[in-house]
Amino acid sequence: MERETVVVFGAYGHTGRFVVAELLDRGFAPVLSGRDPEKLHKLAQPGTAVRPASADDPAALDRALAGAAAVINCAGPFAVTAAPVIEAALRAGIPYVDVAAEIEANADTFARFAGAPTPVVPAMAFYGGLGDLLVTTAMGDWTSADEVHVAYGLSSWHPTAGTLVAGEVSARRRNGRRVRFTGGKLEYHDDALPTLEWPFPEPLGRRPVVGEFTMADVVTVPSHLAVPEVRTYMAADAAKDLAASSAPVAVDDRGRSAQTFVVDVLVRSGGAERRVVASGQDIYAVTAPLAVEAVRRLLAGQTLATGVASAGKMFDAPDFLRSLSAHLKIS
Repeated sequence: MERETVVVFGAYGHTGRFVVAELLDRGFAPVLSGRDPEKLHKLAQPGTAVRPASADDPAALDRALAGAAAVINCAGPFAVTAAPVIEAALRAGIPYVDVAAEIEANADTFARFAGAPTPVVPAMAFYGGLGDLLVTTAMGDWTSADEVHVAYGLSSWHPTAGTLVAGEVSARRRNGRRVRFTGGKLEYHDDALPTLEWPFPEPLGRRPVVGEFTMADVVTVPSHLAVPEVRTYMAADAAKDLAASSAPVAVDDRGRSAQTFVVDVLVRSGGAERRVVASGQDIYAVTAPLAVEAVRRLLAGQTLATGVASAGKMFDAPDFLRSLSAHLKIS
């Protein structure tokens, strides 16, 4: 049986390398793409092809996607790359998945490509995608809720160069302001970030977190769930690490760092609460199985929506999480 071809745009980036490895493990034929031919050829190995392209060259993007079954965009900042690669995917008639954590870039994708004739799944990553799958699972048969809380208990956070650049782009778009999702909409403000304690499950336990440390979940969750308040929190120690800007260091043969994480989701409706928790290792590494499983399901027709949709709307969320049992522990 011929292997299905999946283009990885930004293949030589930190997350892109994990995605390429996951595609190979899952029996796909990755096509390595991005603007630097030298880096692409250094990454190439048996079972991969190289097709250089840049986001500002539509013809090159068309050549990169020719004959492919799907494309995964791993090249930030997504404020620059998402729309051109999505447009190329639409011209090719193939599904598009990206790993964007940029709030405004994701909001742009939902607004601009709402009527897309082929599937477009933004934020199919640790931030945005995983949280949305967990929230959707926690909601269960609820059609609405009063509040969603997503607390990130990272043991540390050593950002990649791409994370830092994306953060700078987002900060410029906000004129240095902060963002939160309240009253059913994104709101920009200059308030200081609050610090509080979050009761993570054991063995993590109660930990100080930075409140309103807003992540892409504030776009993905309310894109399909009737929830007027979506709040995200970050472990205070991990937030300090992020400011230090030291890159992740591999500690195993898969290239994962020693970082561990707990994502604690709490949904409230009236006086009732529901909770789902995910834990694992390395937020960048776990993005790869999230994105690749999304592609597998899109190509297999295991979808619940059309056009642009978040993970929780496009897929059967509980079943999707179960399929990642080798990478995530769900409780």
